[in-house]
Amino acid sequence: MMGSMAITVVSLTKATAQMPFLPQLQVPSSISNESDNRIISGWVYLDGRRLFQIGATKTNLPQRIQNIEQNLHEITQNYVRSSAQQAQVRVRTLNGLPVIYVNDRYLMTITPQDASLGQGDGFTLANSITESLQQDLQRAKRERQTQFLIDQSKIAGAIALAMILTSWGVTRWQRRVIKHSTQSDPETPPVAKQITTQLNQQQHRHLQEVKRRLFQLTQAVIWGGGNFIILGLFPYTRGLQVAILTAAQVPLRLAVVAVGTYVAIRFSYALIDRFTTTLISSGALLTPEASERLQLRVSTFSGVTKSIATSACVGVGILFALISLGVDIVPLLAGASLVGVAVSLASQNLIKDAINGFLIILEDQYALGDVIAVGNVGGLVENLNLRMTQVRDSEGRLITIPNSEIKIVANLSSRWSRADLTIPVDYQADISKALQLIKDVAVQMDHDPLWQWQIIETPQVLGIENFGDRGLIIRVWIKTQPLKQWDVAREYRLRLKIAFDQAGIGIPVPQQAIWVNENHLLHHEDNGK
Repeated sequence: MMGSMAITVVSLTKATAQMPFLPQLQVPSSISNESDNRIISGWVYLDGRRLFQIGATKTNLPQRIQNIEQNLHEITQNYVRSSAQQAQVRVRTLNGLPVIYVNDRYLMTITPQDASLGQGDGFTLANSITESLQQDLQRAKRERQTQFLIDQSKIAGAIALAMILTSWGVTRWQRRVIKHSTQSDPETPPVAKQITTQLNQQQHRHLQEVKRRLFQLTQAVIWGGGNFIILGLFPYTRGLQVAILTAAQVPLRLAVVAVGTYVAIRFSYALIDRFTTTLISSGALLTPEASERLQLRVSTFSGVTKSIATSACVGVGILFALISLGVDIVPLLAGASLVGVAVSLASQNLIKDAINGFLIILEDQYALGDVIAVGNVGGLVENLNLRMTQVRDSEGRLITIPNSEIKIVANLSSRWSRADLTIPVDYQADISKALQLIKDVAVQMDHDPLWQWQIIETPQVLGIENFGDRGLIIRVWIKTQPLKQWDVAREYRLRLKIAFDQAGIGIPVPQQAIWVNENHLLHHEDNGK
């Protein structure tokens, strides 16, 4: 039965099971997609240690390995219970093929396919296996002795103690790092303080997240690696070590790629916030007039840059994941380029959105926190990326506008704003007194400490703008900080109403004069009779 199998020997690079580090196990290859009649190789293990390789077809190899390992396990158990110091390993001939016996028990048959890949004939290969088996069986018996198990238990206890101490030290270090990071940051210039404080907080959160994940990974390596090493100390658990290592090979590689990608994303966020904070704190681009505007631009630039960094890190992470799975990414990238061309032709609107979004951010047409008007819609910009802009109108509706549809945009809060007021005054009022009162109220509000920082320039009373049905229309301009024009206008109207009431100047209501032709009315009354 054993002689009818086609077997071979193939050299593979694998690490021994007792090593505490990850061996270079084989990754899935194109063999699994080929014919089941192709010859493949596999290792025979004893107590988790690799002894020698055998070969067979893909269908028969697992069963052949199982049979040989089962025979070897029974031989080892009998040899350990016996009082013999050495195992009797012999090579016999059956049907012209070398057959290996251990203590007069059948182990395996060496076929011509094994010998064809060796340095000699089948008997030379059988003698090589015989010599290694004698040493491996003696080591297996020695490792099952009571004194050896006691010594290994001492080593395991020392490793466990080292794990506890190392974990405790890492925990103390983590607490110290967290405590140190909670200290206050250096003071920044007053104008930039609000912006840099926000960026420093974001940078602090991202760095803390990176450190927390690295500490968690360190703890996992300490406990996982320590237990993995302990499993390799005993012959009874060394097989479990190999099984865990084989089963966790692919998940472990994917987990390392995922954690690395996550840490890279968080770290890139911290670098972006750090760069922006340094740029603002240096004062190179900061002026008192542009402080509010700069804050809006920083938020927009930071958000878009982080989204680009996230996409880049995720793309690289996917490529590394494919490489770790043994996938050749060169033809995949070539095919992806062709797919990209086809997708670009079918997604021209998305490309237009991205290009227009990039120009909007580059030219600072508007930013997060601006109030804009696009066509018949408008509101506060809540979200801005390369594809779309989302604004919230005065009724609370969230309006999504593709960037390619934004042709003409009105920014109501770019760098500075203006409260444009039209004030009606009664025709019968003293217009000179009214103009002076309007100017005095504006000047008093400009000098008020509560409103002085919101009003950029001295308010301008332009004079009589129009003769309307409500009276004389007087126009007033007040230049304010961005988004403050409505607050300033409301406060100014309140103060002006109080001043008008005290001065006896009325605010007119719409008036209409009606003329009645009496002769025409009498003529209709006569016809009625």
